[in-house]
Amino acid sequence: MILYGLKNCDTCKKAMKALDAAGENVEFHDVRADGVTKTQIGKWAKATGWEKLLNKSSTTWRGLADAEKDGVTEKKALALMAEHPTLIKRPVIENGPTQVFVGWSKDVQEQLL
Repeated sequence: MILYGLKNCDTCKKAMKALDAAGENVEFHDVRADGVTKTQIGKWAKATGWEKLLNKSSTTWRGLADAEKDGVTEKKALALMAEHPTLIKRPVIENGPTQVFVGWSKDVQEQLL
């Protein structure tokens, strides 16, 4: 299992702690420090939907120019997330080759713990 997020993100820390406590073998990948490819983001978007993956409540989103935020399509969203990894909703959890979860909601917790 791989958890993608930011090392200072409280939600990512909670998810790591809970998964570790449940005995899961979790590898942490910092999307800002370690980077993430456009191909990887595209894979997550295909599995979960790009709208769910794009974090429009982030400070990075609020800091973007209106021209960048207007009329966001899947292609534009993927390009923005590749350029600004902090626009990716956190955490993104890959559980094996086919399962991808976004966020740390009760639903995600029930499926993973």
